[in-house]
Amino acid sequence: MEQRGGPLVDPATDNRQPPTESTCWLAGGSSGILNAAVQDDRYDAIVIGGGPAGSAAATRLAMAGRKALVLEKEVFPRFHIGESLLPYNQKLFRELDLLGELENLGFPRKRGAQFHLGNGSKSIKILFREGRFNSEHETFQVERAVFDEVLLRHAEKKGAEVREGMSVTGVENDASGVRVTARDGAGETRTFEGVYLVDATGRSNFTAKRDGLCEVDPRLKNLAVFAHFSGVKLDEGERAGDTVIVRVKDGWFWLIPIGNDKTSVGAVLPTAAYKEMGASPDEALQRRIDSCLEMRERMAKAERLIAARTTVDYTYSNRELTGPRLIRAGDAVGFIDPIFSAGVYLAMRSGKESADSIVDALTGRRSERRAFAAYEKRVRRSMAFNREMIDRYYTTEFMEVFLEPRTGLFGIVDAVNGALAGQFGDSWRLRWRLRLFFRLVRLQGRKPFLPRITFD
Repeated sequence: MEQRGGPLVDPATDNRQPPTESTCWLAGGSSGILNAAVQDDRYDAIVIGGGPAGSAAATRLAMAGRKALVLEKEVFPRFHIGESLLPYNQKLFRELDLLGELENLGFPRKRGAQFHLGNGSKSIKILFREGRFNSEHETFQVERAVFDEVLLRHAEKKGAEVREGMSVTGVENDASGVRVTARDGAGETRTFEGVYLVDATGRSNFTAKRDGLCEVDPRLKNLAVFAHFSGVKLDEGERAGDTVIVRVKDGWFWLIPIGNDKTSVGAVLPTAAYKEMGASPDEALQRRIDSCLEMRERMAKAERLIAARTTVDYTYSNRELTGPRLIRAGDAVGFIDPIFSAGVYLAMRSGKESADSIVDALTGRRSERRAFAAYEKRVRRSMAFNREMIDRYYTTEFMEVFLEPRTGLFGIVDAVNGALAGQFGDSWRLRWRLRLFFRLVRLQGRKPFLPRITFD
C-alpha cells in the first residue's frame, strides 16, 4: 500500500496508533482490498486519463470537495486530434468554472457549420443562433495541445492531484474499492488505492478491453488522415470560424480553423481504401484532396505546416459502462464517427456526470447501483442518438433531405440545428421533430420526393 507522496508503510515497524472506526472507511464488513483502511490515505476517486473526460471528472470531484487523483500516461502538452467543439460545451465550461479562462486564450469562435457536396453542386450553411430551440449559440475551435493542457491544469487548480507520465499497468476493482498500479517515467511501479475509479482512457479503453466488453461496428471501420495547413480558403466574417464538412461518395473531409491562419484538414475514408492506396500519409491526403473539386478550390494556396498523420476512426461501444466501484467516461464509453464534432462534448459531459454520480454515491444521496444505472441510461441515450444521426448521414437519401431547405416544415430544420449544437435527445420538442426528419429520410430512400443528388 502506498501513502501519497511517501514510502510504503511496513505494518511491522509502523508505530502509529491503529485507526479507529471514525477514521476508517469500512467496506461494509468486507475483507476486500480497502477494508479498515485509513481514509486519509485513500482517494475518493482515481481517474485514469487526463484528456477532456478525465479532466472534467477530476475538476467536478474537486469542486465537490472530494479527493481525486488523475493518472495520465503522457506529459502535457501533447498533440491530439478532434479540434471542433459544440455550442453546448459552453454550458459545461460554466459549470466547471472554465469559460473565462478559455475566452482569454483567443481561440477562433465557431458560430456555425457548413456541409458541401464534393462536386460543388449543393451545400447548406447553419448558424446556431438561428435554431429556435438553442440556448447556446457559439463555441470555440481549439488546438487540442493547448486546450487539453488548460483543462488538466484547471483540475489541479481546483484541488485534484495530477500525476503525468504514469502508465497504468493494472486495475483491481471490486465491491470494496479499487487498486491501481502504474509505472512512472523512471520505471518505478507505484500503487494507489481509492473508493471509486473513473476510466477515462480514451480509445485505449483500458478496463473494457480487459473485461472483453468492446464491440467494433464492422460497417464503420474508417481511417482519418490529417494535417495542419496555412492558406486554406475559408469564409470571411462571422462564418470564418465555421467547421466545413465536404461529403464525397466514400467518405468526407473536415476543415477546422484552429488559430491564426492555421486550419486542421482531414479526410475520412474506409480503412481498406487507404491500404489499397499504398501511399504515405502525406501522399494519401493530397491524393484525396486532388480528387475532390470543392477541396481543390479551398486548398489551392494551402501550405502544410506539419506532417500528415493517421488514426483509425473505428466506431465501437462497450456492453457495460459501469462495474463494481467503476464508471467509464469519454471514449472509454464508446467511440462514434466524428462527423458532427461531438467527441469533446460527449467526453466532457460524461466526465462531469460520472463525477456527479460518484459524489451521489459517496454522500448517500443515491446508492451506487442507482446512481450508476442512471448515468449509464443518460450516456447510452446520447450515444444512441448520435449513432442514428451518423448511420443516416452515410446514406445518399440523408444528404438529399438534409441539403434541402424545404424540410423546414414543422421546425425540422430547427431541430437538426439543435442536434448539431449539442442537444442530444434531451428535449421532447426536438426528439419528435428529429423522428419526423428520419422518417422523411427513409421515405426518400424508398419513394423519392426530393431531387436526387450525385457525388460524381
